[in-house]
Amino acid sequence: MASLYILIPIAIMLVCVAAVVFIWAVKSDQFEDLERQGSSILFDEEEPEKNAGSHSSQPTAPDASTQDDKR
Repeated sequence: MASLYILIPIAIMLVCVAAVVFIWAVKSDQFEDLERQGSSILFDEEEPEKNAGSHSSQPTAPDASTQDDKR
């Protein structure tokens, strides 16, 4: 019976702490966009092309500076 005098206030304090954390999370928009993070692991992000201005399918020649390094 004496342990209830300790456990009940501890339980009430834990509920209050959980309520404060939940209210903080809601006010700081933690639950604003729940769908984006769940679906982001399902779809690959498109990688930007290295040659954004060039749309040719043929590979480009290496730079002269890289050819000098190989010699």
